[in-house]
Amino acid sequence: MKQLLDFIPLVIFFVLFKMYDIYVGVTALMIASTICLIIAGIIFKKIEKIALFTYFMIMIFGAMTLYFHNPDFIKWKVTILYMLFAIILAVSQFIFKNPLLQKLLNKEIVLNDQVWNRINLAWILFFALCAMANLYVTYFMSEEFWATFKVFILPAITLLFTLMTGLYIYKSMDKSKLNNN
Repeated sequence: MKQLLDFIPLVIFFVLFKMYDIYVGVTALMIASTICLIIAGIIFKKIEKIALFTYFMIMIFGAMTLYFHNPDFIKWKVTILYMLFAIILAVSQFIFKNPLLQKLLNKEIVLNDQVWNRINLAWILFFALCAMANLYVTYFMSEEFWATFKVFILPAITLLFTLMTGLYIYKSMDKSKLNNN
């Protein structure tokens, strides 16, 4: 349900972008994101920090896009968000020596430190590659392709990478601990 609420504003953005232009799409994205955030708060009685952060990024970069009448701002939001995720994961792994993904998921999933480090590193690389891919698409492809890339291709790639991570986690889990639960 939460993922659907996150995806609805993107679809609304895409439809209105195709029907009108990027500025109408961005306005719709900002409105739909606000409505979905309120609905999520009502239904789940809590708004996750990452959802709130993403919402503020949409509002800031959307407002700059509309104010300066420059679509590059909303396009850069994607790159900045992915690079921030990569940096946060890298800092947790290389500076604090405590992979953030391990800290977030260790209560539900028991893995050794080497596996957690590999997973964290894989996500660092994934987010960095997505950020670079977004930059490439922003500057070397059409605006129409960028919208398709943002709304459909990036989420599909992220879902696929999440599934691959899940398979790797399952393969790496201590199966004897599964049988005890």
